[in-house]
Amino acid sequence: MENTENPFSRILELDGVRYHAADVPGVLGECLPRLPVVLRLLLENVLRHMEGQERDAAVAALRAWLDHGSSEAEIAFQPGRVLMHDTTSTPALVDIAAMRDALHEEGVDPAVLNPVLPVDVSVDHSLAVEAYAAPGAAQANLEHEIRRNAERYRFLRWASRALAHVTIHPPGTGIMHTINLEQLATVVTTEERGGRLWAVPDMMLGTDSHTPMVNGIGVLGWGVGGLEAQTVMFGMPTMLRIPDVIGVRLTGALHPGVQASDLALVATQRLRALGVAGEFVEYFGPGVSTLTAGQRSVVANMAPEYGATTGYFAVDGQTLDYLRATGRSPQRVALVEAYMRAQGLWFDPQAQPRYTRQIEIDLDAVGWHIAGPRRPQDLLDYGDSARALQAVGFVASGAQAGLPRHAVALAAITSCTNTSDPALLVAAGLVARKARALGLKVPAWVKTSLAPGSPAAASYLARAGLLQDLEAVGFGIVGYGCTTCIGNPGPLTEPVRQAQRAGQAKAVAILSGNRNFPGRVHPDIELSFIMSPSLVIAFGLAGDAARNLRLEPVQHLADGRPVFLVDLMPTREEVQAALALGLHPQDFGRDFARATLNPAWHALKAPEGPLFPWDARSTALRRPPFAAMSEGSQLGRYQAHPLLVVGDDITTDHISPASAIPPDSLVADFLVERGDDRGDLNVFASRRGNWEVMVRAAFHSKTLKNLLAPGAPVAHGLHAPSGEIAPLWDIAQRYRKAGQSVVLVAGERYGTGSSRDWAAKGQRLLGIRAVLALSFERIHRSNLIGMGIVPLRLPAGMGPQELALQPGDRIEIDAPSDALAPRCAVPVRILRGDGSVQALQATAAVETQLEAGLLRSGGVIPSILRQAAGR
Repeated sequence: MENTENPFSRILELDGVRYHAADVPGVLGECLPRLPVVLRLLLENVLRHMEGQERDAAVAALRAWLDHGSSEAEIAFQPGRVLMHDTTSTPALVDIAAMRDALHEEGVDPAVLNPVLPVDVSVDHSLAVEAYAAPGAAQANLEHEIRRNAERYRFLRWASRALAHVTIHPPGTGIMHTINLEQLATVVTTEERGGRLWAVPDMMLGTDSHTPMVNGIGVLGWGVGGLEAQTVMFGMPTMLRIPDVIGVRLTGALHPGVQASDLALVATQRLRALGVAGEFVEYFGPGVSTLTAGQRSVVANMAPEYGATTGYFAVDGQTLDYLRATGRSPQRVALVEAYMRAQGLWFDPQAQPRYTRQIEIDLDAVGWHIAGPRRPQDLLDYGDSARALQAVGFVASGAQAGLPRHAVALAAITSCTNTSDPALLVAAGLVARKARALGLKVPAWVKTSLAPGSPAAASYLARAGLLQDLEAVGFGIVGYGCTTCIGNPGPLTEPVRQAQRAGQAKAVAILSGNRNFPGRVHPDIELSFIMSPSLVIAFGLAGDAARNLRLEPVQHLADGRPVFLVDLMPTREEVQAALALGLHPQDFGRDFARATLNPAWHALKAPEGPLFPWDARSTALRRPPFAAMSEGSQLGRYQAHPLLVVGDDITTDHISPASAIPPDSLVADFLVERGDDRGDLNVFASRRGNWEVMVRAAFHSKTLKNLLAPGAPVAHGLHAPSGEIAPLWDIAQRYRKAGQSVVLVAGERYGTGSSRDWAAKGQRLLGIRAVLALSFERIHRSNLIGMGIVPLRLPAGMGPQELALQPGDRIEIDAPSDALAPRCAVPVRILRGDGSVQALQATAAVETQLEAGLLRSGGVIPSILRQAAGR
């Protein structure tokens, strides 16, 4: 390995090919083994993309990080690609279409606005479970999906033709993060730079919080909001403070029968308790080597649930095994190994890097677990669901009507989290085989579904003889998409709906997903447990979420004999044998290619040309008003009415729901007035291209309580000057017409959950200038800044309960444009209705100078427009 004339690069040779590479080992020298691998990767990115004094300063700051395990220095990060799904890509691409219109109206060629990075879009978030437990369910659901979303899908097809570097992966090709693992991720790739062939790590960003799933195979990537992704797509780096890195040392090995899902739930509980909001997490220690790449990916997927930016596992032999198993070429595998070893990025189980903080998890101590019934970090033994549900305090009215008090309404094997690892699906199939052999059936009130992340799942499950077993107990494949995990389970069964309406039951969802916030999976389901696919089948068979499966039988046979969980769960040897029989590397590429040919998708007629032809009658796609040159900064000194005051753990599902649009809602009335069918309104997520719908959907959640008007209907608030209760959109318009500003006040972890930019766009359209909260989740904080809304961190002990804001109280904020800086103090005064004043000092939740600049510009979109117009 010889140095080139550039001291920051080196030459790597493999099979006679010479590659240029950033000289990570040469720059770090003896510091290399002490620096976390994620920071070595950030250093590689710095060496390749930054120049001159800025590069020198960034390198020095990364080396200096070792002194304290923390840093205030900023670096520029430039990913190689961007990944989106259909319901985050739609608003982003609508923004781009509207920005092209704005440029055209200013006399600028709209075609100058094009992504400069590869942008892959997976159409996976719109599949709903209408048909289930019947032959042909997957095809029927796909037909429903295409019919309901045809207008939006035609728009996506326009975007793929009109915009450079945009690739749309059609419905049926799988869940975005599974596609990323199986098809898109290269781990190491090559690129031409200055006429030279470079070998570089595959690094990417995704507009979904579960993007870190790809960390499980050694690809550094994390989730961002759609607004931040737009800046990256147009060639601007994302600026980040050099992150704190939390080390999770794994020791021991999982016991036979304990699954990756169980470990993921333990890691979520431990790290959320530690508090890792926005920090990078890296797994190290000898226990890592005992985990397959599939198991690692399950744990990495849950990074947003434990509050982290990443959940990184470095590359080793398990990674190479995964690449081979999913059909990567021998040349690709050889390049990955050679590059990672040469660059000091290969995993060493004995290494002890310097971390900001670290914890240890003993894999030997992990057992069967579930989490819930309202948060993914609420870890339980699998036998403790009854105790957790008893604490809910539901009292049934009248007779039980044949259903348990906490009937299982949904039993869904869903989500990239637990369907991307073939071992988890095979284990579930073996549970189904044993249940089938015993003649067990799922109770009629339980809606069952299996929605794998990859179409290859059908091939390997069928080859292992497990697909028929799953179908026999009701868990046939309903399609390849997010389904229940994202809030698309379709309607509940009629027995459950009747029992809930009568107050005879408070039904529970059982799913192998990653989130169980109230109302997340279905607007009429407040309680959910997340668990492994195997346990989903067991609880589905039980039909009662309050069954203690540690002590009580799953079911009784016709002759009265009990069947316990241990009678159904497979051994490690059974799982390994089924995997050996079922898995073929060629399945992954072949089945993905077949799904890509989806004839219904390719039959959709899409417009052509550089400008999108908006339809004034559309209820799916409308040109948004914030995509305009005229949008400006919301900074300054001003007094504002609190539009809402809310408590802790307000999720992006609370702020901008994705689930089914209730037919009796104000949003439904708005759509019906414009010609839509009240019985077929689809989900909120399908309307993200229509700002008029989405602003009315803001804060549309049965479980959200506005402390200013706690008895108000859903998505309503109180207009302080008049004392009237009205829809939030109407109140916002009244404040705007009166020239009065509004803000929002919240507690801890504001904006946890999915990385949906509409959670910020809706607030901007409501006129919210600032959000004052005790703490923010990382992606939502970024989205607020992207829309020009200032996130302000309240002092500890000064949350909504302590402030006790009343209608008529106003909040004065002093945040002039020229004074805003990362983490600066911002004076705030509470002007009480009785004339008293309470002063406090908030902190700007702004991490970088780039973010401060975006707020001064009014957000991401005005910044992009001015840059494209040369202003």
